[in-house]
Parts: sequence; structure tokens; C-alpha cells
Amino acid sequence: MRIRGTIGEWPVDLTIEFDPQEWAQLARPTEQLPASIPQPAAAMPPAATKDDGPWRVACELLRTAGRMEGPELLEQLQGVTRDFGAAKRLLVRLRHHGQVRVFSEGETPVYVWQTDEKV
Repeated sequence: MRIRGTIGEWPVDLTIEFDPQEWAQLARPTEQLPASIPQPAAAMPPAATKDDGPWRVACELLRTAGRMEGPELLEQLQGVTRDFGAAKRLLVRLRHHGQVRVFSEGETPVYVWQTDEKV
């Protein structure tokens, strides 16, 4: 099996080889798999913590702005958290948020809050 494509801007070319018995195992219905194999968990939002205030502020900041360049957003988040490392972690969380799209304009990442509205 060969998988080709990209992850972001990185090219991916992956070859996976299976023995015949491995193909047979993959072809088995999932009901026949041993109970010891963990089943995928339902998608659940991350558990809220007592220190999730900065996260809510980060989401609201980007939602209100609609669009922000990464350096400007990092600076704003640093003002909220008073900690560069915590601000970077919030940027990573925003990058993976379902309503945030990140793209590059040259060397600069741009964070855009996506709305549910149909245009």
C-alpha cells in the first residue's frame, strides 16, 4: 500500500507492506477482534480545568477579531497569561480548535475564526 500526499506543506510518500496473515487480520470484522483491543473513544471536548479562563479569553479574542496574524495573537495572549510558554500553548490549542483555520501569508501564520453561518 502506498500513501502519497501532503501534511501542510510537507510532502508525504509512505509505503506500507503487510504479510498475507496481516491482510487477513485487517479484513476481519471488528466484532471478532479481542476485547483487549481498545475501541476509539467518542470525540469529547477536553475537560475544563479551574485554570481554563485564559483559554476562554483566547477563543473570545480571536472570535471577536475574526482574523489575526500569529505574532500579534501571540503578543495578545502573552498579555493575558503573562507567560510566553502559556501563550504558545494557547496558540497550539487554537490551531487545533474546530472553528479556527490557520493558513500562511508568506512567513506569517494567520488565524481565522470560522463561523457556523452559511454565506
